[in-house]
Parts: sequence; C-alpha cells; structure tokens
Amino acid sequence: MTSNENRQPAAPEERFDIYDESGTPVGTATRSEVHSAGYWHRSFHCWLARREGARRLVLFQQRQVSKDTYPGFLDITAAGHLTAGETMEEAARELEEELGVHAPFSSLIPLGTARKEAEGTAQGIPFIDREISEVFGLLYDAPPDSLRLQGEEVAGVYEAELEQMIELFEGRQGSLTAQGVMTGRDGRNRRSSVVIRAEHFVPRPAPYYADVFRALLSRF
Repeated sequence: MTSNENRQPAAPEERFDIYDESGTPVGTATRSEVHSAGYWHRSFHCWLARREGARRLVLFQQRQVSKDTYPGFLDITAAGHLTAGETMEEAARELEEELGVHAPFSSLIPLGTARKEAEGTAQGIPFIDREISEVFGLLYDAPPDSLRLQGEEVAGVYEAELEQMIELFEGRQGSLTAQGVMTGRDGRNRRSSVVIRAEHFVPRPAPYYADVFRALLSRF
C-alpha cells in the first residue's frame, strides 16, 4: 500500500453565508474564500459577567498560541462564526464548546450589533475579515476555575472589574492585573494572573470594548 493510499480524505471546508454591505444575503462561500475576498459574514459574541459582592466582573479568554489569527491575544469570552444556514441560537453552542457552559439561548442578554473590518496575515497568507456580529451577555454565577476549557482553542480565561476595563479601553488606565485560570498539559485548570493592556486584546473598532463593558455594567 502506498503512502497516498494511507492518507485520509481532507474534511470539506466550512461554508459561511455571505452578505453585501447592507447586510443582504448574497450567497455562500468557503471560509478561505470569505477571508481572501473579504466577504461580509456573521458571527456570535458572548461575554460572561459575574457578581462578587459589590464587584462586577467580566471574563475574557486568551486564545491558544496555535490559532492562525491573533495567537495568544485576549478575546471575547466565547465567540464563533455562523456556518451556512446556521442561526444565532445554534451558534450559541460556542459557550459549551469553548467553556463548558450550558445556557439556554433565552438566558443571553442582547447587547447590540457590531461590525468589524480588519486585514492581516494568517500563516503567511493575507486575509480580510469583515464581520457582522451579534453581541450578547450572560450572567455567570461561578469563578473562572469552574469552567471546562476547550484546550485546542482556549489557553486560559481571566476576569477583571468592569469599571477598570472601561478605563483601560478609554485610555484612563494603562494596565491592570487580571486573575483567572490557564489550561495545563494535563487538561486541568491552573490559577494564574496576568498584567493586561488594551493592545493585548484582538484589535476591534475603538469603542467596541468600552461600549460592551458599559452595557454589561448597566445590565448586571
């Protein structure tokens, strides 16, 4: 048997619904086509927030260093693209896949819609990312070490006070220390702390982070 006969067939590439500038559906395209041509597509964002006495905290993830875009950057607690034909309710599966959090879609609080345009390179290949994202919040009643992290995607989850995070993204605070957990080689959570700055987060339009954190603070 030759080495070619031993190879498994490649998995079919994901397809996304694509949209024009106004948000009108115009067809579907593969993930690579979407990011090479810069087609508008949809994504799901969910930020977890929790209360600890008088404190109001927001949780955020650190992307694995193996990710093809923004490896090791800090990011939304859970997020993902919508595949072709997928609804936003179905996309909420990202919460369970990435964090082990099972929450009915009805428990998510809508925080609005965000649009993002970005260009960069992933593994040496240029990409154009144009996303229309529905943003949600979820009140989570347990600390980060209760989460079951998807090690292939998520390197760790940290939390910080919402008011301090607003100050960070409005330039009124240069850095802060966040507490949380990181995934060990054995798959177990280990407590960790990191000093974070605004530029450690995945680049998005300037108001995105502060506006989301302010919305969370007003609702939770």
